[in-house]
Amino acid sequence: MYDLEKGLYIAHCDEGNLAINGKMANRHGLIAGATGTGKTVTLQVMAETFCQAGVPCFMADMKGDLSGISKAGSISGFIEKRKDAFGIPNPVFQPCPVRFYDVFGEQGHPIRATISQMGPQLLSRLLGLNETQDGVLNIVFRIADERGLLILDLKDLRATLDYVSKHAKEYTTTYGNISTATVGAIQRSLLQLENQGANQFFGEPSFDIHDLLATENGKGVMSVLAADKLMMQPKLYSTFLLWMISELYSTLPEVGDQELPKLVFFFDEAHMLFEGTSKALTDKIEQVIRLIRSKGVGIYFISQLPTDLPDNILGQLGNRVQHALRAYTPRDQKAVKCAAETFRPNPSFKTEEVITTLETGEALVSFLDEKGAPSVVQRAKILFPLSQIGAITESERRDIINRSAIGSKYNNMIDRESAYEMLTASENLPAETEADEVSTTSNGSGKGGKKKQGLCSKVMKSILTAVTASLGTIVGTAVSDKVSGKKTKTRTSAGQRIVKNATSSATRTITRELTRDILGNLIK
Repeated sequence: MYDLEKGLYIAHCDEGNLAINGKMANRHGLIAGATGTGKTVTLQVMAETFCQAGVPCFMADMKGDLSGISKAGSISGFIEKRKDAFGIPNPVFQPCPVRFYDVFGEQGHPIRATISQMGPQLLSRLLGLNETQDGVLNIVFRIADERGLLILDLKDLRATLDYVSKHAKEYTTTYGNISTATVGAIQRSLLQLENQGANQFFGEPSFDIHDLLATENGKGVMSVLAADKLMMQPKLYSTFLLWMISELYSTLPEVGDQELPKLVFFFDEAHMLFEGTSKALTDKIEQVIRLIRSKGVGIYFISQLPTDLPDNILGQLGNRVQHALRAYTPRDQKAVKCAAETFRPNPSFKTEEVITTLETGEALVSFLDEKGAPSVVQRAKILFPLSQIGAITESERRDIINRSAIGSKYNNMIDRESAYEMLTASENLPAETEADEVSTTSNGSGKGGKKKQGLCSKVMKSILTAVTASLGTIVGTAVSDKVSGKKTKTRTSAGQRIVKNATSSATRTITRELTRDILGNLIK
């Protein structure tokens, strides 16, 4: 619950209420814990609290459970036991304003991005390209920029790759070697991506990042991404969220620390963000996360273990909620110890021991104080949500989608003229037009070119006539000799000489005409 004086009320402990300081909410955070320990409910409580404070949130819904945030909750045995302890004897259950999104357009409004917006670096990660293939992809983007080719969707990228492959020799001296095999490997990776349904994500209208900053009646709008199907393609999921973070960073203005953040971004299954990621991209992610807080955006990672995140990222997460961890194996025991060491110690208990004994809904909590320093870790119970715990029905979801104010903005895909159409049009020019263009380029005049073509045609015709006549003479003589019983050895030799002479004459004629053409062009 949000209280202007107390802050963003999240949990309760023996020392009192625990709340995130609004000015420190953009300093990022972590929700960690084993499966089934209450991470999703904690996320829902935090999102509700931000909503009541007028802060919009974006969250990925892995199992559909977070869709319940759109519907008012109700009293239950779990809430009955805790409401008095939390000092909320009569909770006012209420929903949050919600917009549902889905990359595949099935359980929410479609979210799309153009290939150009994604950029070669993120796209290379998504395709799983090696260093050589990544270099060629960067060349393709550069050539497309220089030629004014818009790469909006997968067919645009395919067409541009095909164009660059066919004209590789023209660009090799400028950009380096572009092998057909490398382009083919990229095309195969694109095919795999297309088979996963990515063609529904790439295109227009592209998503306007400012739609994530909406409010309704003083409450922040909750943007819930249906991710149950998206999770089946981990690279697409993580790259998509990376793109959103990058767009937020590049689009939003600098605002510094405010009373409350402009947007809170929840990144579930955060370990996927760094799997199979190059060091260069990891460094970029770290930089964006470090600097995006100055844009008024707070990022909260949700994962099972704190060690799922790189140390440089983990060190930037000041607001922490740690649910129970299990220590069944040596690796688990090491993870528990590492998690305990990330908290500011509490002299009343041993953090490492408490982590393994926490009940469902309990957590170790440490938030940043008003000076930005981490508070002493507390064992606390997480507040219950005022919205429904668990998923809503499909009809309820569909009703919310149909009533949404942005439905008409994204529901219909647009396919405007771009690289594919431009390159296809240039390759499908009429044959006569292409011949005229070649003649004009070579000779400086379309009429002159046609005149020379006519001359060459006459020369070739005369050559064929001479050869045919010669062959006719040979054949006729051979037949005559056969009838008369004469030997044809001498005759055949003479016939060969005739053909040889005709061929030599033809060769001399062609050489003479070509030399005349070349000299004529040089003189011009």
